[in-house]
Parts: sequence; structure tokens; C-alpha cells
Amino acid sequence: MSTDLLTTLSKTLLMGPGPSCVPDQVYSALAKDTIGHLDSRFIAIMDEIKKRLQTLLQTQNKLTIPISGTGSAGMETCFVNLIEAGDPVLILKNGVFGMRMVDLAERLRADVDVLEFEWGTPVIVDAVKKKLAQKFYKILAVVHAETSTGVMNPVEEISRLLEGSNSLFLVDCVTSLGGIPVKTDEWKVDAIYSGTQKCLSCPPGLAPVSFSDRAITAVKARKTKIPNWYLDLTMIINYWGGATRAYHHTAPINMLYGLYAALGVILDEGLDKVYARHKAAHDYLVAGLGSLGLSMTVTPESRLPMLNSVNIPDGVNDVAIRTALIKDHDIEIGAGLGPLAGKIWRIGLMGHTARTENVDRLIATLKTLL
Repeated sequence: MSTDLLTTLSKTLLMGPGPSCVPDQVYSALAKDTIGHLDSRFIAIMDEIKKRLQTLLQTQNKLTIPISGTGSAGMETCFVNLIEAGDPVLILKNGVFGMRMVDLAERLRADVDVLEFEWGTPVIVDAVKKKLAQKFYKILAVVHAETSTGVMNPVEEISRLLEGSNSLFLVDCVTSLGGIPVKTDEWKVDAIYSGTQKCLSCPPGLAPVSFSDRAITAVKARKTKIPNWYLDLTMIINYWGGATRAYHHTAPINMLYGLYAALGVILDEGLDKVYARHKAAHDYLVAGLGSLGLSMTVTPESRLPMLNSVNIPDGVNDVAIRTALIKDHDIEIGAGLGPLAGKIWRIGLMGHTARTENVDRLIATLKTLL
């Protein structure tokens, strides 16, 4: 038999844009015996996952479930269920994941308008206000935490622009959920999606989503059939709710064990303590990078604590440093994307990774390499 490639894997300190380090409780849960996806014991776990997600998302939305697929499946779930051809959609774009929203909405033949902002800077609320005054949009979509740049967009301020409006508010919280507060109900978000591999510190494979009653009404009022069978919420909700469950697809059972455990780890620590830990690790990282003469890309008021963009100094070889980190020191950090490729490093402090001892290890290694 050929060499088992799994034996070549080493324990890597994951400090990139995702996945993050996974706690032992989650690994233990993933290794539990698989049971049937309609087993009453598994349904009890499903119900508890919904409750835990509602707590983390700060929502009472009944339709709050994990979609079987990565964060991108969460994005597609929100868009394919809400958009019909010709629907006016406004997307706020200041990075890669805003670009993906645009691509998906255009594939669904929506009438897409885009407000673009410079990469590394947040959405300008006044510009959004002016755009909304010019036209009615069925959907306004924005990324809360833009993973490609480390920018936190002002979702709460944007939400106020829609007060009294019939527009639906759609938010990507893939990187923010579990690292900073996500106030779904308070911000009147109608459709929101995330992923498990960032601040939830669960391996990639599930995408929490939550739909408001207004969003569900919009789905039910569609004139055309939802174009994606696998992500059709009108069928999926029959598996995730009620006393009896209707088969739709075979759920990733062990992945859901892992999410159940990961949410338990966060809630046991306490949301306020989790957010404070992310902020403390971020501040510690910024100070450590400063001691090496490295500067941050994003201004302090718009920085994400869990995704840190760092300017690469002149004369430093981006690829050589990242390669040495992973090959010689088992530390992963991320490269820049789009117009920031080769100009920044993206350092993740997500979930279980957000600890000062991990920052110490990275800073010490960078000091040696630089």
C-alpha cells in the first residue's frame, strides 16, 4: 500500500483567514458514532443547534438553521430563495465577498446596482443613503466583516436607512459571527448567513442562516420556482422543524455534532467574554507587529479583531515569508487578494485561535524571519 498521506499532516497553527484552530471538544464530537439523520436522538441535537444559533445570532427567528455546505452555500441560500429575475438589488462592495454577492445576483438575473468603495475602507453610509433615495430595491446586501481586507462595515448604521422601508436587508456574517456581536433582530436583518470555519472554530462544512418573518413571506410570495433544489428552504424547513421530519437530503451528521459542540464551547465561555478575548488578542497582535515595525492596513475604528490586514514592508518577499512560516514553523497566515495581492498579509485571530500565546509564537517567528 502507498504511503498514508494523513500521516504527513502536522499540527498547524491556523492564523489565516480560515479555517481556524479547532478545540478538542469539537474533535471529540466529530468522532462520535454516526447515527441516522432521522433518528430521534439526532433530531434532539438538531433542535438544540437551532436554539444555540439563535442565541449567538441574537434572534428569535424560527427559521435559523445550518445549511449543509460551506459559507458560500449560506450566501447562495439567501440569494436563490429571495431573488427572482428582474428584482432590483443593491449590493455594497468593498472586497472579494461583496464581489461574490454581485456575481451570484447577476447569475440569478436580478437588476443589480453596485456601490463600490475602496478596498481597505468601510462602506460610506451617506453614499448608501443617497442611492436608496433614487430607487426602490427589493434587497440591500452587505458584508459585515470583509475577510479579504479586514474591514468591519457599519451594518447597524446601514440598517437604520431601511427603517419604514419594504426593502429586505441581507447580511454576510461569515467572519463576524462568534468574534464580534451580530445583532440580527436589533439591526432588523431579514436574511443572514455565516460559516463554521471562522470564529465558530468548527471545520468547514456548514453554513448557519436565519430568515426573518418578512423574508419568509417574500419567499412564499415568489411567482417563480426557487431555481436551486438543494437549497430550497420551502423543502428544507420540513426537515428542520415540526414533530415529524420530512426527508430532503442526508444531513452531514458528524459535522452537526461538531457544530453542536462548537456552539457549546462559545456559550459556556459567555458571549461577552468571547468578544473581549478576540479584542484583547487583536490589541496584543497590533502591539507586537508594531514592535517589528509593521503597520496595519485598516484604520483603528474600522478594524476587525479577528482578521488583521498587515502592510508588507518594502523589500520583503511575501511568498517567501508565508512559505517559511508554514513549511518550517507550522504557522499559516493569508495572502492579500485582488488589488491587495502582494501588498498585505491577512492574520486571523478567529475563535479558538484568538489567544495571546498564539500571537507570541507568530511574533517571535516573524522577528526571526524578517
